[in-house]
Amino acid sequence: MGMFVNPDNSAFQVALNSEIYVDKTGLIKYTNRVLGTLQGYICNSRPRRFGKSITANMLTAYYSKGCDSEAMFSKLEISKCEDFKKHLNKYDVIHLDIQWCMEPAGGPERIVSYISEKTISELKVYYHDVLDDSVESLPEALSLINAATGKKFIVIIDEWDVLIRDEAANTKVQEEYINFLRGMFKGTEPTKYLQLAYLTGILPIKKEKTQSALNNFREYSMLNSGPIASYVGFTENEVQDLCDKYEQDFEEVKRWYDGYQLGKYHVYNPNAVVNLMFEGDFQSYWSGTASYESIVPLINMDFDGLRGSIIEMLSGDHVPVDATSFQNDTTNFANKDDVITYLIHLGYLGYESKLKNAFVPNEEIRQELIRATKRKKWNELILFQQESENLLNQTLAMDGDAVAKSIEKIHMDYASSIQYNNENSLSSVLAIAYLGAMQYYFKPVRELPAGQGFADFVFIPKPEYRSFYPALVVELKWNKMVQTALEQIKEKRYPESILSYTGDILLVGISYDKKDKSHQCKIERYSKG
Repeated sequence: MGMFVNPDNSAFQVALNSEIYVDKTGLIKYTNRVLGTLQGYICNSRPRRFGKSITANMLTAYYSKGCDSEAMFSKLEISKCEDFKKHLNKYDVIHLDIQWCMEPAGGPERIVSYISEKTISELKVYYHDVLDDSVESLPEALSLINAATGKKFIVIIDEWDVLIRDEAANTKVQEEYINFLRGMFKGTEPTKYLQLAYLTGILPIKKEKTQSALNNFREYSMLNSGPIASYVGFTENEVQDLCDKYEQDFEEVKRWYDGYQLGKYHVYNPNAVVNLMFEGDFQSYWSGTASYESIVPLINMDFDGLRGSIIEMLSGDHVPVDATSFQNDTTNFANKDDVITYLIHLGYLGYESKLKNAFVPNEEIRQELIRATKRKKWNELILFQQESENLLNQTLAMDGDAVAKSIEKIHMDYASSIQYNNENSLSSVLAIAYLGAMQYYFKPVRELPAGQGFADFVFIPKPEYRSFYPALVVELKWNKMVQTALEQIKEKRYPESILSYTGDILLVGISYDKKDKSHQCKIERYSKG
């Protein structure tokens, strides 16, 4: 067993030793199914702290013939599969962590040569009769071994994209690295010596124009995780089990850390959930990254109204995004969609694949985005937050005239691209305008079934603020009198849907007149008596 070739299972044992380990060995059932096939080339990208390295270590521990892992896996999900022992510790495995290699290699310029030299040196321990001193190419070494012995390899690369992210301006290093990967994985020869290739990192494989540089790989990402969706992060059932064990409020955990939608699964950030179970505090466990530092200037450039879209998403709205043009790197941003797509891959935004919409997934990320923009002096957001908080205070003070003026200003200053054509467009502006309410209220429920119809917006205060903040039932009207909005709330008994809420309730009617382009607002206190 070596450092890169046929490593032992000690790295995965560390994960199993942990108090909280969520069994993801079901992924091995899938990788076993695609061994030695055209589908056995997998790039699984996901955000930081989503268990990338644990997964790479798990696959290594299972396949590597440098260890005996039967006892380690005997009580885990994979042990129930018929072919569990068929593939267990049967393969020559090459496991590379590109991030770790940076330091011993002496810098990015030496990465490829360092990996090649060290891996070939270790391969010679097993295949000294095949490899002589003239062999300097790792793909060539694997090909020679296969031709002489028929042996096939499993190659696992962790943090595969670190050079793409951290050496964005160093085209020479990137080209050498991409060419190295092509030599390893593309063409006829690799199909002879590869049993499985598994790459994991934050970004999908870099594109060259419209095509992946390694177009023979199946790419599973935060945009589409396909058959491995349940093995990316924690699923809802897994989080529910942890909440039961550690006596945490599942609904509150869901509000704080849920929101990533992968196929039919709601996925949670494992790092955040584990930290919560240990510490018991609902807070952001997200840590600032170099990746995000590079994004803030792009937001400030305001591609195609990007900053307005960020504000919309912080307000609880979904924003359409075309994720197809992103080049899967950190330099070739051509438009707003590219930046939003990058934020999806980083985990700062969720993605709804059917509707192709981006959104802020949960309270943790909402707080992190606001905190990050404050740190970077994104003055536009800071000013907007102040104005939005003023709007909320005016609403609570039942000052309808002030509310109308504030909404009008916010529409002109921050949402001018939204043209009023109907109540839906007015609704979009209102969602943006009440961003300041998100600190004290849950994400507003839109079109809530209530009484004899659907209330446009319902704001319910978070539990810790219920003694101080009333619930808000908001009805919107376009080209109608504002009194009509209030009458509809009462006639259709919208407040009945939240009568279980014990605090005060305010009824808010808002209208817009197309002719004079003015907003109106009336607010009444709801009597439960």
